[in-house]
Amino acid sequence: MDITEARKRFAEARELSYVDPAELDEIWAALEPIESAEMLGHWTGDEFQTGNRMNGQLAAAGWYGKFFDSINDVKPIVCRGEDGTLANNDELSKGGATLWNIEFRGEVTATMVYDGQPIFDHFKRVDDNTVMGIMNGKYQRAKDSYYYFLLERDAQETR
Repeated sequence: MDITEARKRFAEARELSYVDPAELDEIWAALEPIESAEMLGHWTGDEFQTGNRMNGQLAAAGWYGKFFDSINDVKPIVCRGEDGTLANNDELSKGGATLWNIEFRGEVTATMVYDGQPIFDHFKRVDDNTVMGIMNGKYQRAKDSYYYFLLERDAQETR
Protein backbone atom coordinates (compact mmCIF):
# COMPACT_ATOMS: atom_id res chain seq x y z
CA MET A 1 0.00 0.00 0.00
CA ASP A 2 1.35 3.45 -0.84
CA ILE A 3 0.92 6.58 1.30
CA THR A 4 -2.02 7.89 -0.78
CA GLU A 5 -3.95 4.65 -0.27
CA ALA A 6 -3.02 4.61 3.43
CA ARG A 7 -4.41 8.13 3.91
CA LYS A 8 -7.62 7.18 2.08
CA ARG A 9 -8.10 4.04 4.18
CA PHE A 10 -7.25 5.98 7.36
CA ALA A 11 -10.01 8.51 6.59
CA GLU A 12 -12.48 5.70 5.88
CA ALA A 13 -11.54 3.86 9.09
CA ARG A 14 -12.27 6.97 11.15
CA GLU A 15 -15.91 6.81 10.08
CA LEU A 16 -16.52 3.14 10.87
CA SER A 17 -18.28 1.83 13.98
CA TYR A 18 -15.80 -1.09 13.98
CA VAL A 19 -12.35 -1.43 12.42
CA ASP A 20 -10.40 -4.68 12.32
CA PRO A 21 -7.00 -4.10 13.99
CA ALA A 22 -5.37 -5.92 11.04
CA GLU A 23 -6.66 -3.14 8.75
CA LEU A 24 -5.15 -0.51 11.05
CA ASP A 25 -1.86 -2.42 11.11
CA GLU A 26 -1.73 -2.30 7.29
CA ILE A 27 -2.37 1.45 7.34
CA TRP A 28 0.26 1.92 10.06
CA ALA A 29 2.87 0.04 8.02
CA ALA A 30 2.41 2.42 5.07
CA LEU A 31 2.60 5.65 7.08
CA GLU A 32 5.81 7.62 7.60
CA PRO A 33 7.59 7.81 10.97
CA ILE A 34 7.59 11.20 12.68
CA GLU A 35 10.26 12.83 14.84
CA SER A 36 9.51 13.68 18.48
CA ALA A 37 10.19 17.38 17.91
CA GLU A 38 7.43 17.44 15.27
CA MET A 39 4.90 16.42 17.91
CA LEU A 40 5.31 19.59 19.96
CA GLY A 41 2.06 21.47 20.48
CA HIS A 42 -1.47 20.66 21.53
CA TRP A 43 -3.43 17.86 19.90
CA THR A 44 -7.05 16.70 20.06
CA GLY A 45 -7.67 12.98 20.20
CA ASP A 46 -10.07 10.32 18.98
CA GLU A 47 -10.03 6.53 18.90
CA PHE A 48 -10.64 3.74 16.44
CA GLN A 49 -13.35 1.31 17.50
CA THR A 50 -11.61 -2.08 17.47
CA GLY A 51 -13.29 -3.78 20.40
CA ASN A 52 -10.28 -3.05 22.61
CA ARG A 53 -11.04 -2.91 26.33
CA MET A 54 -9.93 0.75 26.27
CA ASN A 55 -12.57 1.80 23.71
CA GLY A 56 -14.85 4.37 25.29
CA GLN A 57 -12.90 4.78 28.52
CA LEU A 58 -11.13 7.99 27.53
CA ALA A 59 -14.29 9.52 26.06
CA ALA A 60 -16.13 8.75 29.31
CA ALA A 61 -13.43 10.71 31.17
CA GLY A 62 -13.87 13.72 28.85
CA TRP A 63 -10.66 13.11 26.90
CA TYR A 64 -9.61 16.09 24.85
CA GLY A 65 -6.15 15.03 23.67
CA LYS A 66 -2.45 15.36 24.49
CA PHE A 67 -0.29 18.43 25.16
CA PHE A 68 3.36 18.17 24.13
CA ASP A 69 4.77 21.37 25.66
CA SER A 70 8.35 20.11 25.26
CA ILE A 71 9.98 16.71 24.86
CA ASN A 72 10.28 16.55 28.66
CA ASP A 73 6.90 18.11 29.50
CA VAL A 74 3.99 16.09 28.16
CA LYS A 75 0.44 15.99 29.47
CA PRO A 76 -0.65 12.59 28.12
CA ILE A 77 -4.37 12.47 28.96
CA VAL A 78 -5.82 15.98 28.84
CA CYS A 79 -9.52 16.00 29.71
CA ARG A 80 -12.19 18.68 29.72
CA GLY A 81 -13.62 19.26 33.19
CA GLU A 82 -17.26 19.98 33.97
CA ASP A 83 -16.37 23.68 34.07
CA GLY A 84 -14.84 23.47 30.58
CA THR A 85 -11.20 23.74 31.64
CA LEU A 86 -8.55 21.47 30.18
CA ALA A 87 -6.14 19.62 32.47
CA ASN A 88 -4.14 16.42 32.56
CA ASN A 89 -6.03 13.57 34.22
CA ASP A 90 -3.35 12.44 36.66
CA GLU A 91 -5.48 9.55 37.91
CA LEU A 92 -5.67 7.95 34.44
CA SER A 93 -2.20 8.95 33.24
CA LYS A 94 -0.40 8.39 36.54
CA GLY A 95 1.43 11.69 35.97
CA GLY A 96 3.17 13.16 32.98
CA ALA A 97 5.18 11.76 30.11
CA THR A 98 8.15 12.44 27.84
CA LEU A 99 8.77 12.17 24.11
CA TRP A 100 11.43 9.89 22.65
CA ASN A 101 12.35 8.48 19.25
CA ILE A 102 11.98 4.72 19.79
CA GLU A 103 12.00 1.67 17.51
CA PHE A 104 8.61 0.00 17.10
CA ARG A 105 7.87 -2.60 14.45
CA GLY A 106 11.25 -2.07 12.82
CA GLU A 107 11.09 1.74 12.52
CA VAL A 108 12.21 4.57 14.77
CA THR A 109 9.33 6.97 15.35
CA ALA A 110 8.11 9.48 17.93
CA THR A 111 6.98 7.74 21.09
CA MET A 112 5.39 9.12 24.24
CA VAL A 113 6.61 7.32 27.38
CA TYR A 114 4.40 7.60 30.44
CA ASP A 115 6.22 8.54 33.64
CA GLY A 116 4.06 6.50 36.00
CA GLN A 117 3.15 3.36 34.07
CA PRO A 118 4.79 1.00 31.58
CA ILE A 119 3.00 2.31 28.49
CA PHE A 120 4.32 3.69 25.21
CA ASP A 121 2.25 5.61 22.65
CA HIS A 122 3.92 5.32 19.23
CA PHE A 123 3.07 7.82 16.47
CA LYS A 124 3.26 7.94 12.69
CA ARG A 125 2.42 10.82 10.37
CA VAL A 126 -0.79 10.77 8.35
CA ASP A 127 -0.31 14.39 7.23
CA ASP A 128 1.08 17.62 8.67
CA ASN A 129 -1.77 17.92 11.17
CA THR A 130 -2.74 14.30 11.87
CA VAL A 131 -0.93 11.34 13.43
CA MET A 132 -1.95 7.77 14.06
CA GLY A 133 -1.12 6.31 17.45
CA ILE A 134 -0.73 2.83 18.88
CA MET A 135 -0.69 2.30 22.64
CA ASN A 136 1.82 -0.38 23.54
CA GLY A 137 2.95 -1.88 26.81
CA LYS A 138 3.61 -5.15 28.55
CA TYR A 139 -0.09 -6.08 28.74
CA GLN A 140 -0.84 -4.94 25.19
CA ARG A 141 2.12 -6.81 23.73
CA ALA A 142 1.40 -10.00 25.69
CA LYS A 143 -2.25 -10.01 24.61
CA ASP A 144 -1.58 -8.61 21.10
CA SER A 145 -4.30 -6.13 22.00
CA TYR A 146 -3.11 -2.68 21.00
CA TYR A 147 -5.22 0.45 21.40
CA TYR A 148 -5.41 2.46 18.16
CA PHE A 149 -6.08 6.19 18.20
CA LEU A 150 -5.41 9.41 16.32
CA LEU A 151 -4.38 12.93 17.15
CA GLU A 152 -5.05 16.11 15.20
CA ARG A 153 -3.19 19.33 15.78
CA ASP A 154 -5.46 21.65 17.76
CA ALA A 155 -7.04 24.09 15.28
CA GLN A 156 -6.40 26.94 17.71
CA GLU A 157 -2.73 26.02 18.00
CA THR A 158 -0.40 28.85 17.04
CA ARG A 159 3.14 27.68 16.49
